[in-house]
Amino acid sequence: MEFGRVEPNEINNIEFTLPPDGQQTQLTLKGNKVEHPKFFVGCAKWGRKEWVNLIYPPKTKEKDFLAEYVKHFNSIELNAVFYGIPKEEQIIKWREMAEQREDFLFCPKFSRAITHIKRLNNAQVETDLYLKSISAFGDKLGPCFLQLGDNFGPKNLPILQQYLEALPRDFNLFLEVRHQDWFANPDDRKALFSLLGDLKVGAAITDASGRRDCIHMELPTPKAFIRFVGNGGKFLESSDKKRVDDWIERLAQWLDKGLEEVYFFLHQHDESDTPIIADYTIEKFNQKLGSKLPRINFLGTQGGLFG
Repeated sequence: MEFGRVEPNEINNIEFTLPPDGQQTQLTLKGNKVEHPKFFVGCAKWGRKEWVNLIYPPKTKEKDFLAEYVKHFNSIELNAVFYGIPKEEQIIKWREMAEQREDFLFCPKFSRAITHIKRLNNAQVETDLYLKSISAFGDKLGPCFLQLGDNFGPKNLPILQQYLEALPRDFNLFLEVRHQDWFANPDDRKALFSLLGDLKVGAAITDASGRRDCIHMELPTPKAFIRFVGNGGKFLESSDKKRVDDWIERLAQWLDKGLEEVYFFLHQHDESDTPIIADYTIEKFNQKLGSKLPRINFLGTQGGLFG
């Protein structure tokens, strides 16, 4: 993942402390801790050749990567559908490969034809195709993820509102915005997250080194969808784990105030490190948040690399 990437010599100068909760979060989380919150931890892709001999058995073929991925994670931030709306028969094949894990969820990204090419304008045909296609996931369909481009700013709020209001009312959706003005202007920020709260649309939070403004800490719904972008390599120990720890602390506070669901997706600029930081995240979720997620089974180890 290239979004928010900085040069290695800049990383030690970045302030990674999580900002305070936003106004919308304070309005949303005013309840008591729910008895059984849901936890999902995953990656953005399963097709990583670097994971062969790490978590995928030797000589695993690419067509079998998903079947192996499901053995380690209970969710996927499905970026593959961003590049084209898949046919229903492809979705069915993916769903069948995930049947081995009862709790597994696909969280498919909206197609770029809708978000980046049409920019939500006159995109009803493409949206209908997308919704029809992903419905083939059945009970394996988790929340969907709509990411707007860097050039989709606050002046486009009426377009966004019209598009969101036209979606099915029970549609499980998280939105990510990237234009800096959504975060820089307090009025624009409030207008966006108030709208999402009214429509019961979640807000994705992306934690990347080079875009600290995207860590807006606004929860329009009692669900958190976090896209964590680590730096990997030597920064895995010196930075990434501490950043995960900080998220654990904040999630614990949110859970005490009524957070119901957590979706935490791990990205690394070097994806060979992703299973390692993901396993650390699962370990800390289990220890600190009370989740009971299975640890990742690294080849030649028992109970996870850190177990």
